[in-house]
Amino acid sequence: MTERIHATYWLETGVDPQLAADVIAGEQSSGTFVALPTETPELKARSGARVERLDVLDRSDTPSLPGGIEGKVYTRCALELSWPIENMGPSLPNLMSTIAGNLFELRQVSGLRLTGLKLPQSFARAYPGPAFGITGTRRLAGVERGPLIGTIIKPSVGLSPEQTAQQVRELVAGGIDFIKDDELQGDGPHCPFDERVRAVMRVVNEHADRTGKKAMVAFNLTGDLDQMKRRHDLVLAEGGTCVMAVLNSIGLVGMHELRRHSQLPIHAHRAGWGYLSRSPQLGWDYAPWQMLWRLAGADHLHVNGLRNKFSEPDDSVIAAARSVLAPVMPEAPMAAMPVFSSGQTGLQAADTYAALGCADLIHTAGGGIFGHPGGVAAGVEALRESWVAAIEGVPLDTHAERHPALRAALGFWK
Repeated sequence: MTERIHATYWLETGVDPQLAADVIAGEQSSGTFVALPTETPELKARSGARVERLDVLDRSDTPSLPGGIEGKVYTRCALELSWPIENMGPSLPNLMSTIAGNLFELRQVSGLRLTGLKLPQSFARAYPGPAFGITGTRRLAGVERGPLIGTIIKPSVGLSPEQTAQQVRELVAGGIDFIKDDELQGDGPHCPFDERVRAVMRVVNEHADRTGKKAMVAFNLTGDLDQMKRRHDLVLAEGGTCVMAVLNSIGLVGMHELRRHSQLPIHAHRAGWGYLSRSPQLGWDYAPWQMLWRLAGADHLHVNGLRNKFSEPDDSVIAAARSVLAPVMPEAPMAAMPVFSSGQTGLQAADTYAALGCADLIHTAGGGIFGHPGGVAAGVEALRESWVAAIEGVPLDTHAERHPALRAALGFWK
């Protein structure tokens, strides 16, 4: 039996919904804007996309997007399409073109959002997925249970390698588990990548030699493919345990090739996610989007955070984190670690834990750590103790009575 790819969409159209669905199916497989003699019934049966389901949800008097065919009413539907794997083979770049190519700009479409994706097993055979995931990350970071307590080096840019290393020195002395470059910090003249890695790893390695605890640092190696490979090799040679890449900047091919080369976990940043997702009538849901990046090899995936500084609501954040923890497909779990960030403090720990039911995550706080009145070490301790309280089911104020660093943090977190 032929393997098929299934994708679901929220569709809005000003024309007959069945016509719009057929146009999308044809555009994304064997058809074009006019009937051609070479698109025979046999060819369509073999290679054409199928409309598997089309359910009317509701209607609107106005279109969500401009530029479409005007209608008296705009029908909103749940649409499911499927394609035979033979159209493209198990290829992530060509999958992207098929499920999210020339659909969104069709005149028959006044709104379209990719909401779900189901892939055949051949993709799992072609793409091994994360090399480290949750288990390997915990092993390298030395954190057996609870979340990895992390932070981001700030300011985003402008610090020298020595200034960056000084911030890292304070963090590792305070017991931090995880540190990441900001996505804007690359290889600029103020802080060259090579100098930054050597300066930071001297601090990390010296601390590990003294204490036995080695913080995981995700160095942002985003760049051309040869640059990323060379930068990875430097991090590995200096004793580093993680690298970071910005997904929308390097693309699926860059991510897959980095995964093939890498001997370290890949921390995947989703910078630019808003332009794919912020309009509810256009773009992607996170669940299908992250599947492609996990198959390509991402070990950690950003999901924003509860009560964050951006526009994403809490239910969307939790749905994103659950999708990262869920299997890509039943026979290929490919577990990755969700990364919570953006305006985070210990105040979100209990709700995050309750919503996920586990602590297999990285919880990063910048100002929530660096802003502690008792200093960085107290900030790390306070965030960690907030998670102890969350996992043990103890109210934060009650737990703070026995932990001065947490008690002090409550004053400035709130």
